[in-house]
Amino acid sequence: MSAQGTCGTVYGVGLGPGDPELMSVRADRLLRAATHVAYFRKAGNAGRARTTVTGMLPADVTEIPMDYPVTIEIPLDDPAYAASLSGFYAQVAGCLRDLARGGADVVVLCEGDPFFYGSFMHLYTRLKDDVPVQVVPAITGMSAAWTATGIPITWGDDVLSVLTGTMPQADMVRHMTAADALVVMKVGRNLPRVRDALAQAGKLDRAWLVECASMDAQRVVPLAQAGDRTVPYFSIVMVHGQGRRP
Repeated sequence: MSAQGTCGTVYGVGLGPGDPELMSVRADRLLRAATHVAYFRKAGNAGRARTTVTGMLPADVTEIPMDYPVTIEIPLDDPAYAASLSGFYAQVAGCLRDLARGGADVVVLCEGDPFFYGSFMHLYTRLKDDVPVQVVPAITGMSAAWTATGIPITWGDDVLSVLTGTMPQADMVRHMTAADALVVMKVGRNLPRVRDALAQAGKLDRAWLVECASMDAQRVVPLAQAGDRTVPYFSIVMVHGQGRRP
């Protein structure tokens, strides 16, 4: 039972980029004391968030898998995609709301940082006015990715732009051209579009591809040498800044 009395708290707990040793002390403490743990996953899969915390949860914890109704089956710009996910988030939020109102504290596992392109944001906006919600920030995947390259991402007054591989290609080119340093999230099957946009922006020769940053399957390679193979959805492409240095 939380300090709120009869109402429990929903915790959005950032797990960081994937290496359990990069979690915060607070995240570790909440996980090891959790009575209810919820996590997103693709139906039929364990899910990366749940896999990351293997061996950390109490033996008697109640697990609440939240299976996405769609992932890549419907294009992002199809109205059915938004409608399906909206209904899903409403349903899941209702389940967590009921648990909290019944006095349970619920830890929601979040890959990376909960407020950085994370699914938890959609639960947060649906829950924050009804039950106590706390967010535990974390190291982002992009931070682990640029660290994996061994090259600082920004220098001096460099402007860092964060883009997504799902955005229209013309917009990608415009932002890439203007940025001193840039990070592209949500790459996956969008890699060819991201590569073409970087070529148009004149920055392909400086771009790096990082797959599974901080994890056992980590792979770091100049994007021009990456080939055309399929890469994980959470792969990250980046171009390092070249700003002033003392």
